[in-house]
Amino acid sequence: MNDSPTSLPLVERADPPRTVAELRAHGSRVLQAARVPTPDADAELLLAHVLGISRGQVQAKAVTGSGVAPDDRIAYLEAVERRAAREPLQHITGRAPFRSLELAVGPGVFVPRPETEFVAQLAIDALWAVPSERPVAVDLGAGSGAIALALATEVPHASVSAVENSPRAFIWAKENVRTVGAHNLRLVFADLGEALPELDGSVDVVISNPPYIPDDAIPRDPEVRLHDPAVALYGGPDGLDVVRSLSRRSLALLRPGGSLVIEHGELQGAELRALLDADGWRATATHRDLLGRDRATTALRP
Repeated sequence: MNDSPTSLPLVERADPPRTVAELRAHGSRVLQAARVPTPDADAELLLAHVLGISRGQVQAKAVTGSGVAPDDRIAYLEAVERRAAREPLQHITGRAPFRSLELAVGPGVFVPRPETEFVAQLAIDALWAVPSERPVAVDLGAGSGAIALALATEVPHASVSAVENSPRAFIWAKENVRTVGAHNLRLVFADLGEALPELDGSVDVVISNPPYIPDDAIPRDPEVRLHDPAVALYGGPDGLDVVRSLSRRSLALLRPGGSLVIEHGELQGAELRALLDADGWRATATHRDLLGRDRATTALRP
């Protein structure tokens, strides 16, 4: 029997990824195996976050064969594993883009979605149409402050109030208002059903992205199901309990002819219009997002 080392089977071990290109490829493979919806994009965004550069710079460094320092390699591999476990990308980076803004987000606050940018545009258009030097807008259930900050920064002559009743979400919104520096935005801790009585009858636009998922409709995506706060997702047996309160409060807040904008699920448009019609709203209309799905319903205060 020959026990010399040369008689043992040889096992080739792949070298660990060391360059930007190798790390990006590794991240993409791991995330694809974990069924992350956008593995290539997430791999690049995580690498950009770890290296403190833009996604475009990651792509450029991948082409030029740039290396990555050991500490950054370890940080990136850890970030990829977190994303593979379906922790939201925005929780890992601590940032979420929304229109022209980049917002701080994390556990305890709903991560703003790209489709909500379309909903914000409806309110922005309505605000710009108000024949007033100081139009007034209210965001009921502000979460991270994404919608309210979009209104405040894109309609700088408006006066915007943002209402939130979750202590954890309020902290994130407060940080975002401070960072963005929107001096025409007031953040208020209150329940949306009772908020801002001092503004009754004077508001031009009310907008809300309320919780609208029915209690027994569990979201498919682990990022939503496991990480978004339940209070921002579920709206009662039919998903519209908060909308009912929102409708009543908005009728009091808005001036006659004022606009209401509500985000909702793609199958809720008809039911939501019926609810608003029954409350006395006029000109109710449902709007489709860029993917052709019902996304928001608008109405005018009688």
